[in-house]
Amino acid sequence: MQKKTKKILFVCMGNICRSPSAEAIMKKYLTEENLDKEIFIDSAGTISYHVGEQPDPRMKLYAEKRGYQLNHIARQFDPHKDFSSFDLILTMDQENYNDIKSLDVSGKYSSKIKKVIGYCSKYKIDEVPDPYFGERENFEQVINILEDACRGLLESVKDELKNRS
Repeated sequence: MQKKTKKILFVCMGNICRSPSAEAIMKKYLTEENLDKEIFIDSAGTISYHVGEQPDPRMKLYAEKRGYQLNHIARQFDPHKDFSSFDLILTMDQENYNDIKSLDVSGKYSSKIKKVIGYCSKYKIDEVPDPYFGERENFEQVINILEDACRGLLESVKDELKNRS
């Protein structure tokens, strides 16, 4: 089995809406570009409340309407494993960013921690809003934003792989 050259982790609060959606979108984009054997994608949450649960049924429904499969079981970010295992840790909002940064007590992994919206080109926003307490359009908005961010991330990954050759 070929070793993955890059590992990317998406992080939100509960790991049932935004981060598993970003994971599914990015996996689909990587598969379409034949990069899924080189890049490993996963997601996690900053809290343990939803650990072991499937993605939110509403998020799953709107993702599936766009061709994304949310096949994920929620897990909590593990600083003892995730910091060293992943090359890039992408958070959905400022609170998630702050939570992950605070777990990096030594600051050793700070260059790996970024906000996913930094890869957006179409949306000029501060964060991916949490749709959990929202309406249908909130879930669709999250998918729109994550599609934009994942396209930008895909281009960044492709550039990085090209520069390695």
